[in-house]
Amino acid sequence: MILHRYFARRFLTTFLIVAAIFLAILALIDLVEQVRRFSGDDVSFQGLIWLTFLSVPETFYRILPLIVIFATLTLFLNLARTSELVVTRAAGRSALSTLTAPVLVALLLGAASVAVMNPISAATSQQYELVANRASGGDTRALSLSREGLWLRQGTDGRQTVIRATRANLDGTVLYGVTFVGFGAGGGPSFRVEAEQARLRDGAWHLTGAKEWRFDSPNPELSAMNSDTITLPSSLSANQILDSFATPEAIPIWQLPHFIADLEQAGFSARRHRVWLQMELALPVLLVSMVLVGAAFTMRQTRVGRTGLMVLSALALGFALFFIRNFAQILGENGQIPILLAAWGPPAAAVLLPLGLLLHWEDG
Repeated sequence: MILHRYFARRFLTTFLIVAAIFLAILALIDLVEQVRRFSGDDVSFQGLIWLTFLSVPETFYRILPLIVIFATLTLFLNLARTSELVVTRAAGRSALSTLTAPVLVALLLGAASVAVMNPISAATSQQYELVANRASGGDTRALSLSREGLWLRQGTDGRQTVIRATRANLDGTVLYGVTFVGFGAGGGPSFRVEAEQARLRDGAWHLTGAKEWRFDSPNPELSAMNSDTITLPSSLSANQILDSFATPEAIPIWQLPHFIADLEQAGFSARRHRVWLQMELALPVLLVSMVLVGAAFTMRQTRVGRTGLMVLSALALGFALFFIRNFAQILGENGQIPILLAAWGPPAAAVLLPLGLLLHWEDG
């Protein structure tokens, strides 16, 4: 038990040191990127620092598996250099027994990252988009979801139109149970249209089964008009509507199941968000696999001329598994493979492969 606590403390300390180094490097790189991006805007240096502070957590969270494998390589190379692994073997401890503590620490780090770092990363990325759009004078996203339906905002000729619909088709170009409320240049409402269906085509909404109220008349209800079809100009496109959705990375994992339910209730496909949810739940397993990959190539006694090759092999395998995980995510989002296979298949394979190497070198 004392030896397990020792290895757990050493691994945690090494992980924190490596994470701090990566965090500092990411902050410097991101600060340079913010200076380049907002060079033509009136943004102070304090504002650039704030943007960097909001942007770095998301990047740091995404490369967490790579940080774990670097921490594992650093730990076991130090243990091998000081012959502590040899002493451990001489005491009757197997390689798998030595790995118990680092694996448990990696599992706990993964669970803590999903529970704590994921919401922090999502919150800072959302705030970054708001601050960056405000600094560059851009528009915020035009779509939001709630349990009452979906809401869209569009602007044409300096006027704004708010659109509410109970549901939509998969790409958001057909709305059902839709209401349009137009606002004039002065900011007050100018008209309201309710329709059974609205279809986005050729830069305009084509409404069927519509009723229109004009607020410039003394009695809007008396002057209301029923029409089989009404055409309203639109500045939106199908791609803009889909791109307006919050990306899965920008939604805290605790809110993601409710967002998926709202998305499907509105008529949209939530497959992308379901894949991301399962991948986040599988993150602790992925971190464990990175520990096993790093240990499989560095737990053996160091030999002159082979240490560098072993480290490069571990890094190559770790990057390959990281790439395969991202590739499986794309296949899962496109429906080429099942969601559970896309999310849990690469981490499971990443655990079994280095585990097989360890068993082969231990007993073979």
